[in-house]
Amino acid sequence: MKRREFITLIGGMAAAPLAAQAQQGERMRRIGVLTSVAEDSESKALQAAFRQGLEQLGWTEGRNVQIDARFPQGDADRVRKYAAELVALTPDVILTSGAAATEQMIKTTRTVPIVFAVVPDPVGSGFVDSLSQPGGNATGFLQFEYSLSAKWLELLKQIAPAVTRAAVLWDPSITTSIGQFAVIQSVAPSLGVDVRPVNLMPRSEVERTVSAFAKPPNGGLIVTAGGLTFRDREFIVALAARQKLPAVAPFRSFVSGGGLISYGSDFTDQFRRAAGYVDRILKGDKPADLPVQAPNKYELVINLKTAKALGLTVPPSLLSRADEVIE
Repeated sequence: MKRREFITLIGGMAAAPLAAQAQQGERMRRIGVLTSVAEDSESKALQAAFRQGLEQLGWTEGRNVQIDARFPQGDADRVRKYAAELVALTPDVILTSGAAATEQMIKTTRTVPIVFAVVPDPVGSGFVDSLSQPGGNATGFLQFEYSLSAKWLELLKQIAPAVTRAAVLWDPSITTSIGQFAVIQSVAPSLGVDVRPVNLMPRSEVERTVSAFAKPPNGGLIVTAGGLTFRDREFIVALAARQKLPAVAPFRSFVSGGGLISYGSDFTDQFRRAAGYVDRILKGDKPADLPVQAPNKYELVINLKTAKALGLTVPPSLLSRADEVIE
């Protein structure tokens, strides 16, 4: 064997263990995930978007990152329990979604970095000092500003002009629901609509209240944004259909599941973008220095089949503005 070949062989043999050692020695980072909802097909799709975002940034589950996820199914006791469990695992960063999960996680830890998604009012809820300078251990992505809540009532009137009464499904235990209802209530007189709140728990009471509300004519439903309304969207869609009430919601999945109309931010995009903030924190950035970001786009989705079942004719002007029409 020639001397040059021998040196190359020896060098390669020495490099192989070093490469293996480097791969084995790559630091495993830990990410906690706490949502406000159940582990259903919708939440799984959002988690997949988050993982895909991480993968594109070089974070592969099982290789250099471990993800511990908890799904409390909208139950407040489980939210508290799972928040404590995740903090006990000493993660490098925690992803939360929804106001309830984010609020509880911030109560549980003021040191572990938190990236939130789909949160309506992080400033008013006390999660951050301001959108531009969060100031604490949390930052993330705004679901919408409260002013958007007025849009839901406007859309309900446009698609069902006869509506003069609207039941507002909400969770009064969270600050963001109170803010949403306040905005809806403030614009209701100018649109000629009387609004009343309906608590989302328990389901039997919701069904009884909405059934009684639907007996007089010209009623409609407004679904506010929250963990409970997202979790119970199939129940709400079925209830609205049984009572023949036109309903508007902030979730696209509400309409794809048979609801009439929705207007809100793209949740999938928020989870994908959240991966970018998690990446930056894992690389050394502080949540206090990362501004809270607004949605890139709001989506208007209409279900024509549901409109037909309710005897509604969707105005062409509304159809032309829709991002998606389900037939």
